[in-house]
Amino acid sequence: MHPLDRPVWSSLTTYHARLSEGNALARRFLPDVNLFVSTCDESPEALAALAEVVEPGEFAFILQVPEISAPSSFELVKSTEGVQMVITTDVASNRTAGTSDAEIVTLTDEDAPEMLALATLTEPGPFLTRTHVMGHFRGVRIDGRLAAMAGERLRFPGYTEVSGVCTHPDFRGRGLARRLSAAVVAGIEARGDKAFLHAWKSNHAAISLYEGLGFRIRTGVNVQVLKRQDG
Repeated sequence: MHPLDRPVWSSLTTYHARLSEGNALARRFLPDVNLFVSTCDESPEALAALAEVVEPGEFAFILQVPEISAPSSFELVKSTEGVQMVITTDVASNRTAGTSDAEIVTLTDEDAPEMLALATLTEPGPFLTRTHVMGHFRGVRIDGRLAAMAGERLRFPGYTEVSGVCTHPDFRGRGLARRLSAAVVAGIEARGDKAFLHAWKSNHAAISLYEGLGFRIRTGVNVQVLKRQDG
């Protein structure tokens, strides 16, 4: 199986092992880093192990290409489909006019409260108090406010995911998401990795934006939000 087919597992067992907990069958990100969990496969042993690493009452996000088999100890909260896109062309040649590179800044721990507030408002995906430590994040400030940001999430040998792309409603329509996504991809490519990302299958606007940056759909992905039942 290609590591992109089970990207959460690939990330949890390599680059982000330091931010995870679990065992050889099932792992999760630390509770303040992210809500993603994964098993190594769909075997009964792996599913049983998943129930051991998620506490009762906690939510768990699963994202993978194979069909998802949830343990009976989990309640299904949401099930939907997404797409996985991989960069295929030089993103630098696909930039458009708008925000200059000089206005793009690197975000740090000091920006974490504003990053969390922006992500909570715009809901680009699960974003918690320490999600920003998963990779490099860049943003644009306008009049002192964090207007938009984009960063890195899942990462494993050869690949890094672009994620957390969001713009405050007050600053939409300026091409900020596009320029920030391009900057993040450029940083990923500079260290020799290939950029990939995920989008909801129904989000045609986002898919079109990423296609304009040189991404192409590799495959569909299955996404589920689960809640560990008590007992």
